Amino acid sequence: MDPIIDVRDLKKYFPEVKAVDGISFAIEPGICFGLLGPNGAGKTTAIEVIEGILEPTAGEIYYKGEPRGRSFKNEVGIQFQNTELPQYLTVKETLLTFRDLYDRRSDLGYLIETCRLEEILKRDNRKISGGQKQRLLLAMALANDPELIFLDEPTTGLDPQARRHLWDIVRNIKSLNKTIVLTTHYMEEAEILCDRIGIIDHGKIIVMGTPAGLLREYAGGSTITLRTEIDDAMLQSIPCRWFRKHGHIEIQTDSSGECIRRLVELGVDLSTMNVRHQNIEDLFLKLTGHELRA
Repeated sequence: MDPIIDVRDLKKYFPEVKAVDGISFAIEPGICFGLLGPNGAGKTTAIEVIEGILEPTAGEIYYKGEPRGRSFKNEVGIQFQNTELPQYLTVKETLLTFRDLYDRRSDLGYLIETCRLEEILKRDNRKISGGQKQRLLLAMALANDPELIFLDEPTTGLDPQARRHLWDIVRNIKSLNKTIVLTTHYMEEAEILCDRIGIIDHGKIIVMGTPAGLLREYAGGSTITLRTEIDDAMLQSIPCRWFRKHGHIEIQTDSSGECIRRLVELGVDLSTMNVRHQNIEDLFLKLTGHELRA
């Protein structure tokens, strides 16, 4: 199947930083592709160049097999990381206004039902919650019935319930054979929503693949968490990777039994120990040496 979007050796340099430093990827239609990385990794800059908001320093972007043309912005949907809603308009008036900007328009009832806006249609934009605002912004991104939708960190700042609410909506949109490009620094979000992910750090994509496939290849072991005092010399005698994080120690190992045996030999207090399978966040830490949310 031909990709809906094909990015080749994309670069975006600023005087002080190489924000995007030669990334390449292709996205098949109907999937959710995630760019995963910490703040400052280059996710938003890369997406803004692909969307046509920023000019690339170098590289090529193809849409449906052709160089991205003038019609691209009219055919895609974009939910920006930060958007100010028009004041003094209601939610319904805002939706109608944005629909009228396009020749091709989604059905108003579809937008309201899909993004679960029924209860706030008559409410002023200034009087809606953060989660309600994000659902409205998502409806605005769908106003032109796009095949390709960009979501730039859509759940940042939301409480866990509002975040899961938005995840359900995104999964419903994807079920309609829409293609979604998502940036996030939430590992759980990437694992739940994305069919494929690219992990980006310092403007470069480090690895790419399915979440499950990347975990099998790079992070098939366990992570041991300890909330106890252990000096660095003792930790260095354990043949495992370890990190100090927020008042606790994380040890990454392919053999949890052997690691625990060594900790017992060293006399480490294991009363606070927790052992779990590694996840995308552990994978990022293993590949980069720093945290996903750094």
